[in-house]
Amino acid sequence: MKQVLPIQSGSKTKENAFLGRLIVLTGPSGVGKGTLLQALLKRHPEVYYSVSATTRSPRPGEINGKNYYFISRTKFEQLVSEGEFLEWAEFAGNYYGTPREAVLNQVQSGKLVVLEIELKGARQIRASLPGTLSIFVLPPSVKELERRIRGRAQDSDEAIAVRLRQAEEEIQAAGEFDVQIVNDDLENALHDIEATLFN
Repeated sequence: MKQVLPIQSGSKTKENAFLGRLIVLTGPSGVGKGTLLQALLKRHPEVYYSVSATTRSPRPGEINGKNYYFISRTKFEQLVSEGEFLEWAEFAGNYYGTPREAVLNQVQSGKLVVLEIELKGARQIRASLPGTLSIFVLPPSVKELERRIRGRAQDSDEAIAVRLRQAEEEIQAAGEFDVQIVNDDLENALHDIEATLFN
């Protein structure tokens, strides 16, 4: 049986039966975590999305404070030393972290809070907050994953090769997580996430 973090306000109805819980969405780079999350948030505005901080450069169309908090490496390291992250990890030469206070405040106020984070961070959350529901998103195949990563047109061939090697290693960890969802079709994968969260 999965432990549910306590609900601080509201009654348990069908609409809020799983509120007051932390959800981790993870999987390899390029698997479609961000696309799935945006579709989930569009359908379920009551879900709170925790914006992560990162030292990487923004991708075209990304907005500071909406997609990520884009900060310097020095500032990130300062926040780490001050204990301001619930989890943090280095991935592809950049730091990523989840601001502690905002997440815990939202969970304690009865919200369903979703984190979209890398594997190392997801493992940290599972270890420190065992009541967290963890979802691992898988690609239909490594070949399809490569096509998606190349489709971003932002990485060199060398960087893509590194991401693919790392993705193959990360896929081996899928069994560590509560739920595994294959993102072969956006609508089907989104339905599977909704069924996990709301049924």
